[in-house]
Amino acid sequence: MKTNYVLIDYENVQIKSLALLKDEHFHMRVFLGPNNTKLPVELVIAMQELGERAEYIVLETAGRNALDFHIAYYLGALASKDPLGFFHIISKDTGFDPLIQHLKSKKIFAARSASIEEMPCFVTPLLAQQPKIAAPQQQKSDTVPCKPTREEFISMAVDDLIRRKASKPRTVKTLCSTIHARCGKGIPSSDIDAIYEALVKQGYVRVEGTKITYKLPAAKP
Repeated sequence: MKTNYVLIDYENVQIKSLALLKDEHFHMRVFLGPNNTKLPVELVIAMQELGERAEYIVLETAGRNALDFHIAYYLGALASKDPLGFFHIISKDTGFDPLIQHLKSKKIFAARSASIEEMPCFVTPLLAQQPKIAAPQQQKSDTVPCKPTREEFISMAVDDLIRRKASKPRTVKTLCSTIHARCGKGIPSSDIDAIYEALVKQGYVRVEGTKITYKLPAAKP
C-alpha cells in the first residue's frame, strides 16, 4: 500500500488526536517552533505509540516562515526517497498551495488539509457530497439527478479496468489518467487521488515498486 507521509505544521494547527493515523501506511512528522514548549499529553502518548513512524522536527531558531521552509525541505527529501508516496501537509496556511500544485505537476501525490480529518483519504469527494435537490412541491416528479458517490466512482473505475483485460495501465500515473478519463475530466484531481487511494486500500490495485498489478473481481457474464 502507498505510504502516506503526514507533515504537521504545529505552529498553525494544534492537533491532539492521531486516532485516524494508526494504520501502518501512515508516517508522521510534527514540526515544532522554538515556542512550542508544551504539548498535550494525548499527542505525546499518540506519537509514542506510533514508534518509528512518528518524529518531531524542532526548529532551533525562530524566523519568518522558518517552519514552512523546513516542511518544504523535508517533504522534498521524502519525495526524493519515495516518489510513489502520498504527501500531506496539515496546515491552514494557503501559502503551501503553490508547492502542492507544483508537486502535482511533477506527478507526485500531495495535498494540504486544514486538519487530519480533512485529508483526502478521510473525506468523501466533493462530488459525492452533492445531495438530491427536490423540485417544488407541485412538480414532485421532477428532481435534479444526484451526481455519483465515491463508491459509484470506484465501481465505475473497477468495471472499466475489468473490461480492459490485458491492456490495463501499468503505472500509477497512467492509472490515474485512466480513472480521470472514465469518471469525467471535470472531476478535481483531489477526487481522483481519493478514488485511487480507495482502490489500493480495497485491494483492487497493488503497488510494486514503480509498477502496479491488479486483483479485480471476475467479469460479469
